[in-house]
Amino acid sequence: MRSWMRPRAPETLPAQLTRHRIYVLPTASGLFFGLLLGAMLLGALNFNNNPALLLALLLAGAAQASLIAAHMQLSGLRVEAVAAEPVAAGEDLHLRIALGAADARQRRGLRVSAGGQATHVALDASGASAELRLATTHRGLLPLPRLELSSVQPLGLARAWGYAWPAQSLLVYPAPETQAPALPIPAGGQDHAQVTRAGDEPHHLRGYRPGDPPRTVAWKASARHDSLLVRDYEQQRGGELLLDWQQTAGLPYEQRIRRLARWVDDAERDGRLYGLQLPAQPPIASDRGPPHRHRCLRALALLPHDPPASEPAHG
Repeated sequence: MRSWMRPRAPETLPAQLTRHRIYVLPTASGLFFGLLLGAMLLGALNFNNNPALLLALLLAGAAQASLIAAHMQLSGLRVEAVAAEPVAAGEDLHLRIALGAADARQRRGLRVSAGGQATHVALDASGASAELRLATTHRGLLPLPRLELSSVQPLGLARAWGYAWPAQSLLVYPAPETQAPALPIPAGGQDHAQVTRAGDEPHHLRGYRPGDPPRTVAWKASARHDSLLVRDYEQQRGGELLLDWQQTAGLPYEQRIRRLARWVDDAERDGRLYGLQLPAQPPIASDRGPPHRHRCLRALALLPHDPPASEPAHG
């Protein structure tokens, strides 16, 4: 980050743009307009043309006023809060930015940008909300980039801009493994599933995953859909499921995290009661529902990025 930009470090919200944090420079149109005014002034002085000189001075005054008006578009603007729902690594994070102002003046043509993305908003006495899409690549806590607020109103001759840098991080879940095997069988549940499967009635069909037993493949349905489909039996969902770190032994470190994330999603989708056991952490008790899924995926997302010496880092 360039050292002259304010703020120079992350700050707590709300953050207000004061006159010390607003920069104003001519746009390309403004520079062209300035050259045109210079030519008009030289011609008026050279030919001693008072009406032309008066016109040039009036236009110069309007340009000067536009610089002040552009500054006033941002003066007193506040970034009050930012928030985003967690997403899996690799998906775009939808960042919501709440804006307010120290006065009731309307502000039109505001531009909010961060991370190469931008959106335009208009702010009135009730405030405004902007939404940006930020790319994610890694699990864990994503520090927010510096937010830029700018405007070229009212004449487009000058651009005013300022920065806010929220001291906040957003959660990014681990990307679930795309080709994960079926959920592990609960301890002591295998014999029960064999006894109660006598009806052989599928609850629903899902796509084949490596590791699924051939006897569960629905061959007729697979032929109709031109892809391998596997039966999920209602009886196999009866017991509580513990997703244990040790069940992924032998896989690279990050793949173990992605597999557990996939199993959390699968268990939640199937309505199972499931818990999570991670190394050096207390177990997460069995439950289900969005809050429980968030607890499990958050625990996976916040695992250290550097694997222990006993863990393989790459496949």
